[in-house]
Amino acid sequence: VPPGGGRKHPHQEFIAFDTTNVLFICGGSFEGISDVVNSRIGGKSIGFNTNNNTNKSEKEAYHLVTHEDIKKYGIIPELVGRLPVIASLDMLEVDDLIKILKEPKNAILKQYQKMFKMDGVTLEFDDEAVREIAEVAHKQATGARGLRTIIENIMLEIMFKLPEEKNLSKCIITKDVVLSGKEPIFVKKQKRA
Repeated sequence: VPPGGGRKHPHQEFIAFDTTNVLFICGGSFEGISDVVNSRIGGKSIGFNTNNNTNKSEKEAYHLVTHEDIKKYGIIPELVGRLPVIASLDMLEVDDLIKILKEPKNAILKQYQKMFKMDGVTLEFDDEAVREIAEVAHKQATGARGLRTIIENIMLEIMFKLPEEKNLSKCIITKDVVLSGKEPIFVKKQKRA
C-alpha cells in the first residue's frame, strides 16, 4: 500500500502489508448475478420434451451463488480467493420493517414520540399507519434506510404545525395521513371546571 493511504506520487515506495490475519467483508446488491447463476444451472438441453423452465427466482439464485459465479460476474479472482464464505441475505419483508419501526431501543417512531413529548404532546401511530409505512418502504425496495425518509416526509409539516395547535395533548397518525397526506387526529386537553 502507498504510505499515507493515497496515490499522490505514483513512483513512491510501497509498504508491504500482510493480509494473513485480515478479515475481508465485501457486500453489495450484485444486481444481475442471478442471471449468471441461472446460466450456470440452466444448462442447454435438446429435444421436444425437455424442460427449459429451470431458471430460479432472484431470491433462490442468490442462495446458490458460488465463487465461480462471482468471478464470472466480474470480481477479480485475487479478491474472490480471499472470500472463503459466501452468505446471501434476503430482502426485508413488511413484517420485518414493522419490527424495525417499533421494537429497537432507538426506533424511529420512539424518536419522534420523544420529540413530541418535549412539546408536551403524546404522539401515537395507528397500527394501520405503521403497516402502510412499511409497505411503502417495501415497494420502494429501500429497506430499513428508506423508513426514515418516508416518516420524515409524513412528519415534517405536522411538526411545523405543532406549535400553532393550542392545548394539544395527543397527535394520532392514521393510515390516511400516510397514504394521502391528510391531517392527523389532534386531541385537545380537557379543560378543568
